[in-house]
Amino acid sequence: MNYFSHGHQCLDDPYFLAGVSVPDWLSVVDRKVRARSAQARPFQQSVDSQEASVAGGIIQHHLEDDWFHRTRAFSELSWQFTISIRDILPPDDGFRPSFLGHILVELLLDDALIQRNPSKLDEYYRMVEGLDVGRVAELVNRMTNKPSDRLAEFIGLFSKERFLYDYAENAKLLVRLNQVMRRVRLPSLPESVVDFFPDAREAVQARWTELLDPNDAVKEKE
Repeated sequence: MNYFSHGHQCLDDPYFLAGVSVPDWLSVVDRKVRARSAQARPFQQSVDSQEASVAGGIIQHHLEDDWFHRTRAFSELSWQFTISIRDILPPDDGFRPSFLGHILVELLLDDALIQRNPSKLDEYYRMVEGLDVGRVAELVNRMTNKPSDRLAEFIGLFSKERFLYDYAENAKLLVRLNQVMRRVRLPSLPESVVDFFPDAREAVQARWTELLDPNDAVKEKE
C-alpha cells in the first residue's frame, strides 16, 4: 500500500497519520533505518498521546501491508501488470517489470481512493502540513533500529511537493514513477508505458475494495 491508502481512514489524528507514513518516508530518506512493529509496540501505551499515536500508526502500517500483499487481487493485478509491461519494454534481464507491476497497483489504488473523494486528499495534506516535523522525527528515532537525521526535512518536502495529486494524470504519473526508478537504480521508463496506464487504472478501479481490509472498504463505500 502507498501513502493515501494507509492514511485515508485516520485523518482525525495527525500523529497516527504520521505513524502510518513513517515506514514509507524512511524507505525514501534512509533505507537502512527501519521502523518495525516490534520496536514501536512498547510505545503504544505511552502517556504521551503523540508518542502513542506514532507508535500505533507504525504498527497499523505493517498490519495493512501484510493484508494487502496477501490479497488475491494484489497477486493477480501485479502479475497482470508485469506481463503487460514486459511486452512494452525492451528486453530486460532485471526485475524492472515485476517491480513496476507491484508499485503500480499501490499507486493506482491511491488514485482510485482519491477519485472517490478528492477533498480527502486536501485534508490529508493539511494534516501533514500541520505536523511538528521535529517532534515526529524525535519520536520516530526512539522506535527505529537507528536514528535518522533526515526525516524532519523530508516530511517538509513531502508536504510541499504534494505528488499524490500527480497520480491522476498519466504523464505526471510517469514522471513520478521514473523518480522511483532512479531512487532504486533501475533504468527509466519510456513514454510508451503511458499507453498502458488507462487499462491499469480501470483494472484497479474494478477491484479496489478487494485490496483493502474489509472494514476499511465498507467505511470507504459509505
